[in-house]
This record gives sequence, structure tokens and C-alpha cells, in this order.
Amino acid sequence: MAGSLMLLGKIPLHASRPSIKYSFCSDRQSLEFVSAPWIHLRRGVKSKLPSKEVLFPGQSVYCYRGKTVSCSSSDDLHLSSQESVEVKRGEGFQQWDSMTAKFAGAANFPFLLLQLPQIILNTRNLLSGNTSALLAVPWLGMLTGLLGNLCLASYFIKKRETEAVVVQSLGVISTYVVLLQMAIGEAMPLPHFVATSIVVASGLTLNFLKYFNWLHPEIWRSWEDFVTVAGLSVLPQVMWSTFIPYVPNTVLPGTIAFVTSLVAVLMGRMGKLSDKGVKILGSIPGWTATLLFMWMAVAQMWTNLLTPDNIKGLSAVSMLLAMIGNGLMIPRALFIRDFMWFVGSAWGSVFYGWGNLMCLYCFECISPGFYIASTVSFLAWIAITFWRDSQANGLSSPFISLKELVFGP
Repeated sequence: MAGSLMLLGKIPLHASRPSIKYSFCSDRQSLEFVSAPWIHLRRGVKSKLPSKEVLFPGQSVYCYRGKTVSCSSSDDLHLSSQESVEVKRGEGFQQWDSMTAKFAGAANFPFLLLQLPQIILNTRNLLSGNTSALLAVPWLGMLTGLLGNLCLASYFIKKRETEAVVVQSLGVISTYVVLLQMAIGEAMPLPHFVATSIVVASGLTLNFLKYFNWLHPEIWRSWEDFVTVAGLSVLPQVMWSTFIPYVPNTVLPGTIAFVTSLVAVLMGRMGKLSDKGVKILGSIPGWTATLLFMWMAVAQMWTNLLTPDNIKGLSAVSMLLAMIGNGLMIPRALFIRDFMWFVGSAWGSVFYGWGNLMCLYCFECISPGFYIASTVSFLAWIAITFWRDSQANGLSSPFISLKELVFGP
């Protein structure tokens, strides 16, 4: 007795016998269990891997971008009147996959130049003896951004997103140069700069070794534990310190966070956490890094409000590059449905890039034409991104792409 399978109710597949079959795809969420003659296969999570054929006794399994098709032979795959629609959608999906990867790679260019205008401006101020202008850039905000970039580089190494790893690493290096200038101009305390230098050197080295699989897993796990404890300790302390002198000058927030995170990591090491607790603990480094990066924009805008006279020390070109660089990574984050990456990139574009341009415009440091052109271009880019993603995935509305990003497919 022969049975039939339906892929999304469109392509009939004929099995040679009614025995139970398993279909495996590279994405574990695409695992399908087949035991009935008529079923609808669930669309799996999209993968970056190209299509490939895996042979098992008596059947072929085709893995294509998160969809699994199982049949007894290639001749059993019968074409339907809707095949051309499916093929067209597949081509569009592949094209958008390739384009988003290229956009993420292109973000290297604006991020490479991101701090260059600020570095040049700082150099001029240092040479002219105008060290007070360096106070326009808050070292706490730059430090949180640097630590966020460093931690996010570790996060993307695990996901094998090479373009994002390069972007974050460039962000670490360029931001460190700015902090070096601020330390020279005494706009950043020297002990804090020395500690930052040690963390940056260690983090970049470990990330490099991990990327090429030259690092022992236990050493990498220790680095992740350090990132968890350090990130959770630094984040609340930096957030608190940003609003000094309007709040008491205390290290209590950082101390409480340090003790809490250290206990959580030790409990995880000893196996005292539940499965849900282990999952939450594992997601903390990525979200902490994202929040550190996001707070960089808050610290900068707060400084703009407190010291509007020094806002001329802020480079409009750097803010524009920040908006462009983060904006170029939004399509890739949306495409792979990485909510954390999307939040960080969108926040960087809106608040650190466009938000600071708005501050410069309000204080008449840039022309209205420059600000309006930047705003319209950014809004158009976001609209095109969601529209193109919905088309590539065969969705009826761009809002469905947003829903899948937040709640999952």
C-alpha cells in the first residue's frame, strides 16, 4: 500500500511503503516525524546553509533553507501547477539571504570610519590645548559601547556570523582609540583606562582564538562566565553613574549586581540551576552586551542636555555613520529572526545615530537639509527592509515579519 505526503499542501510526495520515516535537516527545529499517510509539514526555522541532499536507505532527504522534503526517489517528486510559484519564492528567499549578508558586511565600512571624524576632531583639540572639548564625549558612554561591542563579538562568534564579528571588533578598536585620546586629555581617569586596556586586549585575543577553534572549551566557558559577571556588574553601575550628581555617588548598584551574578554563575557551575535557569543564564551575556551598547546612546544624549555648549565637540559625520552602520545590519537581524541583534542595531540607528543628529540640529550645529535628508532616508530604509523581507518569505504583510521576529515563526 502506497501513501502520500503533502508539503504545505502543494507538492505531493509518494512513499514506497507505509513504514515510519524520519527526515533530518541541518536545523534541529526542522526535524520532522512522519507516521501518517497525509500530513502537513511545519515550516522550520530558516538556515543559512545551502540546499543539500542526504541519502538514507530507501529514501532521499532534501534540506533547503529550513524546509524538509522526503521521498523514495527523485522521480517521485511530481510537479504541480504551483511549482513555479514555490521556485520563484525560493529564488527570492536566496537573493534576500545573500543581500542581507552583504549589507551586514558592508556595515564594516561605516563602522571602520565611524570614530575617524571624532578621532580627528579630538586630535585637533588636543594639539590646540582645548582639552575641555573632549568632555563633549562621555567616557562612561564610550566605555559601555566598547564593552558591548566586545561582548557582542563573542556572541556572534558562537553564531558564526562573520560579518557581525568583524563589525563588532572594529567597533572595539576604534572606540578604544577615542578612549586613549580622552585619557591623554585627562577626560577619562587613568586607572579606568588601564583596566579597560587589559580587558580589551584579553577579549580580542580570546575571540580571535575561539573563531579559529584554537581555544580550549573550558577557557572559553570561563571567559563567558567573566563576561556574565562583569557585564551584569558594570551595566547597573554605569547606568547609575551617568546621572551623578543628581543621584548619590555610590558603588552599591554595581556591588549588588556583582554578588548576584557571581552566585548565579557558581550555581550554574555546580548544576544547581533548573533547565530554565541555565537557559536564562546563557542568554545573559548577549543581552547584557546589547544593553551596554544601547546605554552608550543614552549617556551621549544625557551629556548633550547637560552641557549643550560642548555639543560642538560632537562629530555629526560620526553620528551619521553610526546610523548607517547599524541600519545596514537591521535587514540581516530581521532575516535570521535574531530579536536581540535587531533591538541593538535599531537602537543604535535611532538613538545613537539619528537621535544625536536631532540634538545637533536642535542646537543649530547642522543644516536643516542635512537632518531632513538623513531622517527621510532612514525611514525609507526601514520600510523597504520590512517589505522586502515579507516578500522573500512569502508573507502577506510586513507586520508578520515583525511578529515572527518578536514571538517566533
